[in-house]
Amino acid sequence: MMRILLFLATNVAVLIVISIVFRLLGIDDLLLQSGGPDMGALLVMAAIIGFSGSLISLFLSKTMAKHGMGVYVIERPSNRLEHWLVETVAHQAEQAGIGMPEVGIFDSPDPNAFATGWNRDAALVAVSTGLLQQMSEGEVEAVIGHEISHVANGDMVTLALIQGVVNTFVVFLSRIVGHVVDRVILKNERGYGVGYFLASIVAELMLSILATLIVMWFSRYREYRADAGGASLTSRRQMIAALRALQRVHAPQDLPAREFAAFGISGQIGEGFMALFRSHPPLEKRIAALEQASY
Repeated sequence: MMRILLFLATNVAVLIVISIVFRLLGIDDLLLQSGGPDMGALLVMAAIIGFSGSLISLFLSKTMAKHGMGVYVIERPSNRLEHWLVETVAHQAEQAGIGMPEVGIFDSPDPNAFATGWNRDAALVAVSTGLLQQMSEGEVEAVIGHEISHVANGDMVTLALIQGVVNTFVVFLSRIVGHVVDRVILKNERGYGVGYFLASIVAELMLSILATLIVMWFSRYREYRADAGGASLTSRRQMIAALRALQRVHAPQDLPAREFAAFGISGQIGEGFMALFRSHPPLEKRIAALEQASY
């Protein structure tokens, strides 16, 4: 969960910074045309700001993951476990038709893993010490297969593109809100004032929260695809066993939100409206999907 929150937080931060810079440079004022916003120019500006936020987050994703989780990247395996881990990733990467990812381990008592990177041939796959200690080799192989499938499916890039489109509409609509507040409510008739600036920033923050629902939906959808991919790289039996191992470890409570579960194997169960903000489907649903699959 923390992995995707970090991506979204970076994205929103970049949006706000670029928006402030555009405002200070007077670019927003250039959108005025006959007392109203130039919709075409506004949409272009919104796209520039929107995709800047998502693409910067994408290119920084691996660096943020390494530093944020304290990942130890295995450059030269020093023991049997590290050799096995690197060889397993290399074998599955070859099966999936992607470049060899960097392989890392991060210190956490919880069984978890994640994959990130800006393209299929420049990824990072990392597993927790808890995963290696609490799961069998067959289950860890399935987890790695799940992560390799995320990379092969281009999930990180697709997420960034979806976020860019969502950002564009967030910026566009927030400027419309700012215009209405500035001109209709505050009756400002000369350029854009402080009311426009504050209203557009607040609207941008609020709309970004709502836009997160779309990103979370995609995140949940891609987990089913990654589970299927993990099953094809290992076996359905191994993938189901790995998910059931997570249930045994964490039942009856949810997985901790502090983990980088967004591009990992774990998932949290949510009910009602809050379930829409979950990055993963419930584990029992993922298991059921694998059991019912026809492959």
